[in-house]
Amino acid sequence: MANILSTANSALTAAQQGLATTAHNISNARTPGYHRQVVLQAAVGGQDEGGGFIGKGTEVVSVQRVYNEYLASQLRTVQTSQGQLEAHYTQANRINNMLADPNSGLSPVLQDFFQSVQNLAANPDARGSMLAAAQSMAARFQSMDGQLRELRVAVNSEISTTITAINSYAQQIADLNNAISKAQSGSGQMPNDLLDQRDHLVGELSKLTKVTVSKDGGNYGIFIGNGQPMVVGSTVSKLAASASPTDLSEVTVGIETAKGTVRLSESSLQGGKLGGLFEFRANTLTDAQNQLGRIAIGLATTFNDQHKLGVDRNGAMGGNFFNMAPPLVSRSSLNIGNATMGATITDVSALKASDYKVSYDGANFNIVRMSDNVQVSSSASIPPGGITVDGINFTIDAGTVAAGDQFVVKPTINAAAGFKVLVTDLNTIATGAPVSTSTPTSNSGSATIGAGAVDKNFTTAMVSPAKTFVYDAASGTLNAPSATGFPFDVKVTDINGASTIYPAGTPVPYSAGATITFGVNLPGPPADIGGVSFKISGAPANGDQFVIGKNTSTSGDNRNMVLLGNLQTANTLVGGTTSYQGALSQLVSMVGNKTHELQVGSEAQTNLVTQLEQAQDADSGVNLDEEGANLLRYQQAYVAAGKVMQAVKEMFDMLVSLGRA
Repeated sequence: MANILSTANSALTAAQQGLATTAHNISNARTPGYHRQVVLQAAVGGQDEGGGFIGKGTEVVSVQRVYNEYLASQLRTVQTSQGQLEAHYTQANRINNMLADPNSGLSPVLQDFFQSVQNLAANPDARGSMLAAAQSMAARFQSMDGQLRELRVAVNSEISTTITAINSYAQQIADLNNAISKAQSGSGQMPNDLLDQRDHLVGELSKLTKVTVSKDGGNYGIFIGNGQPMVVGSTVSKLAASASPTDLSEVTVGIETAKGTVRLSESSLQGGKLGGLFEFRANTLTDAQNQLGRIAIGLATTFNDQHKLGVDRNGAMGGNFFNMAPPLVSRSSLNIGNATMGATITDVSALKASDYKVSYDGANFNIVRMSDNVQVSSSASIPPGGITVDGINFTIDAGTVAAGDQFVVKPTINAAAGFKVLVTDLNTIATGAPVSTSTPTSNSGSATIGAGAVDKNFTTAMVSPAKTFVYDAASGTLNAPSATGFPFDVKVTDINGASTIYPAGTPVPYSAGATITFGVNLPGPPADIGGVSFKISGAPANGDQFVIGKNTSTSGDNRNMVLLGNLQTANTLVGGTTSYQGALSQLVSMVGNKTHELQVGSEAQTNLVTQLEQAQDADSGVNLDEEGANLLRYQQAYVAAGKVMQAVKEMFDMLVSLGRA
């Protein structure tokens, strides 16, 4: 009878534990990271009573959580990708909204400015509106660059916040490793709730960075990024935000060691929100800021170059119309040598929207274009004249370099912020050309001389005093008034584009419509001449004269302003393949396409995360209908076990009463 009572008691205990586990499942049905738990029962071995083995009841072997390790691993991987794409998309969308705004974007003010240039070419009294349009355009460049800089500051802050969150999760996982090890060492049973908490934290960590889990008994080893150990048992490696050695305003990630903080490369911390922030900052944000800067520096340089070839109302040659910020050169704080590097832009048409890393390995100076990670130059030394790459001249200005020294050159990063209007006096806007042409009234032929033009080699000394070309009908040539040939070399380019240079003292054959150039002999092959150009068309008579000299009457002269207006559609950027508006369209298109790509990818990964979460929930989540059925089943088992015990008690009472009778 005692055996029956013990058997009934085991059933009662098992039913109680089943009820408790079911209640625990129901209580945590909405707890994040919770996995359904089940009671595992086994029959207690029977005893041979002569007529066979009589069972002794049941026992609870374990309370086990329903956990699918494969689904959990897949979910962590997808969460990492989704976290990276979402972080990148969120930030890129801010730039896209700024650039695509039809009212606050750069395109409207760029068009307004060149419209004002064309208005000034038609109306000499429109100087004020042209200057106002220039100032509005400069303000827009500065405003857009300011927004990009604010975004960079915000990203740096988010990187720091994300590092703090990663450290917090890592510490909690290490604490749980310790708690789980202690719990297991007692009964050997798995502490399911602690395991759920740890797996949930690992999942949350995977949203911030790529996570690899290594199991060592009951402990998790957590490795982030490309294998950086973060948690080993109860030991935690702490990440730390640190300033970049080549850019103190940019936050990088280091890991704390006994010897100090060791900086980690961004490429070693891919995945998750942290990887997305790094990818956005290094690619989309930097590329957008550099492309905006390239437009600013290209516009400032080409407009200045042409403006300086004109004359203002005071008869003076024009100056720089816009300010042009120089390249930013940063010296690594880790450099051993004391060298100072310089950089200047020599050709805006060859300029790339990229930063450059210059490093010295002890034998060679290596220049790497950071936008595509291509080594564009390797040289044993940088000569006094520097090394020119992509329209940038790199020089060592002072000091000596040591092996391992690095410099970062950012040619366009400050260009938009430094884009300012330098002209303040309306009279100094150089609308006219510095040369004028004329013919004496005594000319008897039908030939006419066109308006002269100048190039970047021009100086006023070339036409002071004025130069006179006299036609000799007998030889069909143009000669100096002295008939001894010109005291300078002359280049003649016919209407088919073929050029011939005639040395000083040599008469120049006349060809109707040909371009005649004189001034200075340009160095280097092929031989060329630059300075002043003009054309003579028609049939000159013997002795006819054609004069080109300094422009002394600039009132109403709009020739330089017409040339400035033509810059709007001229292909001056990206290797001479696109205009300012074209380069701006490329920037808007680049950011827009990237944003759309990230949006599609983020949405796809979000759907995949949802599917895996649903699959995990179907496999190991709490189903309240199922738990309700379990509750009824365990309740019935409990009642049945109680009835057995009641029957045993009644039998025992009957035996006692028989003994008293």
